[in-house]
Amino acid sequence: MSSIPMTRLGGGAFNHSPSNDAEAEYDRLRDLARAEAAKRNSCFDRAHQAYERGNGAEAKELSNEGKRHAAKMDEYNKQASDYIFRENNAVGRVADDTIDLHGQFVEEAEDILEQRIRYAQQHGQTHLHVIVGKGNHSTAHVQKIKPRVEQVCRELGLQYATEENAGRIYVNLQGGEAVMPPLPAQPAAQHGGYGYSGGSRPHGQQQQQQHHGGQSQQHYQQQQQQQEQPDEIEKFVSKLVRKLGDCCVVM
Repeated sequence: MSSIPMTRLGGGAFNHSPSNDAEAEYDRLRDLARAEAAKRNSCFDRAHQAYERGNGAEAKELSNEGKRHAAKMDEYNKQASDYIFRENNAVGRVADDTIDLHGQFVEEAEDILEQRIRYAQQHGQTHLHVIVGKGNHSTAHVQKIKPRVEQVCRELGLQYATEENAGRIYVNLQGGEAVMPPLPAQPAAQHGGYGYSGGSRPHGQQQQQQHHGGQSQQHYQQQQQQQEQPDEIEKFVSKLVRKLGDCCVVM
């Protein structure tokens, strides 16, 4: 995500009360991505049908068209990810040792977090507060982002703890135990109350926690599910393209 300034890597997708224009722009980009996902799925479905009919040339053409829609979907989602990140992590909205992942899809959140951790370690930062959201508005309160943040920490050998505010995770960037030092109280965010509250629950005790967090709007949860849906179709298309090779000429 080279378009995200590394110095700022860090109920809705916003951690504050956004303007109507800001909210509309984020929704517009996600909706465009969702539309491209639907077109991609349609192309892959028709490619499968064409292949079953024995029309290899049409199948290959439709699979290529599906890949073009997939590329457009990725681009719109990247624009949305960059846009919501800039909105939620603007100077004055979060502290320098904090990153807000509201509004991100899981894979987007993972990429951003890894970049932010590397940047922080290179610049001698000792810890990071990661805002993942409580998931009060997510479907069945199923966490999505928080488990992935914890997974990233484990893979990087970093210890972490859930803060008193269950929508935040404290990460020790120096490899030691995740014990938060005493910090002056910070004002709660305008949306959702993400101020530091001074407590923590080490990750070894997380079985006692209720599982909230993840995407905070059902709308973009459904978008992500739709965009991830054609995994089996994509596997088929990959297999189909390998079979077709260069034997078919696309007009």
